[in-house]
Amino acid sequence: MPAMDIILPVHGAAGLAVIFVVFLVAGTVKGVVGLGLPTVAVGLLGLVMAPREAAALLVIPSLVTNLWQLAAGPAIGPLWRRLWPMLAGIGAGTLLGGALLPPAGSDGAVAALGGALVLYAAGGLAAFRLEVAPGAERWAGPVVGAVTGAVAAATGVFVVPAVPYLGGLGLGRDALVQALALAFTASTCALAGALLVAGELPLRAAGTSLYALAPALLGMAFGQAIRGRIRPAPFRRCFFLGLLALGAHLMLRPFVGG
Repeated sequence: MPAMDIILPVHGAAGLAVIFVVFLVAGTVKGVVGLGLPTVAVGLLGLVMAPREAAALLVIPSLVTNLWQLAAGPAIGPLWRRLWPMLAGIGAGTLLGGALLPPAGSDGAVAALGGALVLYAAGGLAAFRLEVAPGAERWAGPVVGAVTGAVAAATGVFVVPAVPYLGGLGLGRDALVQALALAFTASTCALAGALLVAGELPLRAAGTSLYALAPALLGMAFGQAIRGRIRPAPFRRCFFLGLLALGAHLMLRPFVGG
């Protein structure tokens, strides 16, 4: 598949300003709740470009911020030994999905992005909690990873079903935050590989992704600074309501001509 240019409704300084604001907002959300940068960034950029084009911009900010979050947690060894089957499934599902799924600019890709956001937001608003039996991890981990990878290849969003699955493992708060960072790091690397193989990570996109790192880090630092000064429950509710509205718009747009 030939490399695709990033298409924004604005160009030059205005286009860079749009990207700056999107990643500043996404980084702030991640700083407050510990996740959400890929979801918010790809969801908002999905309004003006194809999902996998948005995902190409996400690679460097997502990788760096998740490595930051990963390094800030407890010892990684036990988590790696427990989660490697899921991580392997993410890699396989992303690479296979990237090879088999429709082109990045298709209406189906936009609707799929919207559907993933709606599903994730609805689960968050309903406070849905999955409980994973210890004996089920051996087979559930690779399946969850493969499905997460396929969704990521189609939409650039890698929270479904990985986030509910990790939340159901009974991990402590710090370990859960680190487990999410580990899964998101693996997803980012796999997605970058799939985009490279598909010819959808041109040099221009890589350069813009590097530019997006600064507002993402700035937003993450700001979010961490205000985390203790705001009520987390209302913030999360507003976050999920916003995602729900955004996802519904993206899911319906290909069918209503928006």
